[in-house]
Parts: sequence; C-alpha cells; structure tokens
Amino acid sequence: MSPPPGAQAALRAVRLLKLFTPSRRALTLTEVARLAGLKKSTAHRLLRALQSEGLVSHSNGNGTYSLGPSLMALGVQALMCDELRRRARPMLKQLAQRSGETATLEVPVDDSMLILDEVTGEHVVGAAANIGTRWPIHATSTGKAFMAFDASGLERLGADLPPLTNRTLARRDLERQLEQIRRSGVAEMVDELEEGFSGVATVLRGAGGDVIGALSICGPTARFGEPRRAWLSTTLLTAAHNFRPG
Repeated sequence: MSPPPGAQAALRAVRLLKLFTPSRRALTLTEVARLAGLKKSTAHRLLRALQSEGLVSHSNGNGTYSLGPSLMALGVQALMCDELRRRARPMLKQLAQRSGETATLEVPVDDSMLILDEVTGEHVVGAAANIGTRWPIHATSTGKAFMAFDASGLERLGADLPPLTNRTLARRDLERQLEQIRRSGVAEMVDELEEGFSGVATVLRGAGGDVIGALSICGPTARFGEPRRAWLSTTLLTAAHNFRPG
C-alpha cells in the first residue's frame, strides 16, 4: 500500500522508532542518521519531536537516544485492547495445561514473529520467552506456519537467512519445508532458533479465512521427540479449528 500524500514526516518518525531493538537499545544521533539514511539535521529534528511526546528519551550523559516511557505506555494499552489476544487467552491456558509446556500467540512484524501473549506450563524447566519478544521469522515454528499460509510470508525474507544454529535452514530448504507444512497444517522447529529448544505451530484464521496469527507450543528439545511433536500437532490443530475470532 502506498502512503498517503503528506505522510513522509510521519513515516520517517515511525521508521526511527523501529531502529531501536533489544540489540540496539541506545543510539547516538550519528547512528540514527546513518541507519535511517537521513541527514543529521533531519534526524535530530525528528528525534526532538518524538522526545517532546515522550516517545524517545535522550541521555545527557552519553548523548544517546532510547525508546521513551510514553511509547511503553502505548504498548501496554495496545496489548490490553488487542481483541485477538483477548479471545485467544483461554485457548492458550488450555493448551499450556494439557501439554505442560509454554503456549504462545504470535503475530508477524517485519521479518520477525512477535510474542503477543503466552502462558507457561507446569514444568520447572520450560520456554523462557516473554511477551513482546521478537524472534527471526525463518527460525521459528510460528514463522514457518505463517509463511506457509500467508501470501506475504516469503516477501519478508532476504536472499540469505542468518544461521542461528547449525540446524537453521537455508532459504532453499525452508521453501521446500513450507510445501510440507501446507500439506500437514503444522510447522515444526527443532534446535533451529536455539540449541535445545523446539516447538510446533499452526496458524489462526479470522472470520474471512485470512491468517491473523500463529499458535505454538514450545519447550526443551529433550521433551519434544517425534511422537510427542505429533501429539502436540494434533492438539494445536484441534484448538485452531475450534477458535472463534469473533
């Protein structure tokens, strides 16, 4: 979709906010300008505008910028108002209770999958992800499920996929696996995101049949042998089939 006329400044400001990630929590003005492809004067003007609304903070000590408290408040409000999260919450609780593992609800953001909600299982040792965490879309079971069933899925990937472990799939292998996922309806990930971590996932669909998110059960690979992954897959498919988006 093309942006409406006169939206350039707003789009630039949003893109500046997206520069901040867990690995880039604080940036200097020079770094912001370079990453955004802007002149320092333009970047400074946009950062000052965002700072005036509390969306970014500026440290006088080291001259860096970071995300501000008002943006955090907006994020919390977005979670509280999210209809998909509200409707999926009982299903996540049921899946976590049945499996004993962590159940997550995830949605795509750029080339990542964002954990919108999660419910942990009964095991002391389990998945340690948190709401708001973003994982590379190509190395997650939810990302694979999304890419298999949403037309925009593969468009989110570059030509080369960064390997996170020695089991992370290359693009050609991933594309072949997506065909299998379309047939089975379920995606699996074993040690591809992190050694010793596995998961299974399927998509959630809206009232019109469009993909609106992905549902997963994940935990230590030691508990995710093939027979158990098959059982978890069936459990997920049943839950997704019975889900009522409203």
